[in-house]
Amino acid sequence: MAETKADVKKIAAEGAAQAQKIVTEGAAQARATMEKSMEQITKGAEGLMKAAEEAAEFGRGNLEAFTKAAQTWAVGTQDLARQAMALAQGFTDQSLEGAKALAAVKSLNEAAEVQAKFAKAAMEKAVAESAKFQEAMFKLTEQTVAPISARVTVAVEKITKPLAA
Repeated sequence: MAETKADVKKIAAEGAAQAQKIVTEGAAQARATMEKSMEQITKGAEGLMKAAEEAAEFGRGNLEAFTKAAQTWAVGTQDLARQAMALAQGFTDQSLEGAKALAAVKSLNEAAEVQAKFAKAAMEKAVAESAKFQEAMFKLTEQTVAPISARVTVAVEKITKPLAA
């Protein structure tokens, strides 16, 4: 019976040792799994923060580009308005000169010559000034669109970069 009691104690001790080993290994495995999970969660959170920062920076760049485009457009349209006013003033002055010249004529033939000369000069001026005005509008459009085009290029690069990798 003493032998049986010793066997039972031995079996109990071995069982306890084995249980302790299982608990220790399980705890170590659980700890390793938990550490790995925390590492992955931390990486994911860092990636999410980085993506949020990049999105905020991209949005800020877009806002700056649109602000610059709006400022360029506002200043440019003011310049165009000044050019249009100067052009209108020039046509008014030219018309007054033509009217004075017509008032000073002494014959119908002379009036026809003055009127033809005035019409030709007015047409030439209108064509030349409209070409200048058109060129100024084209340049303004290019300058206004430039910052937005640059942001579109950045957006395309950001989209295609992950696809290429």
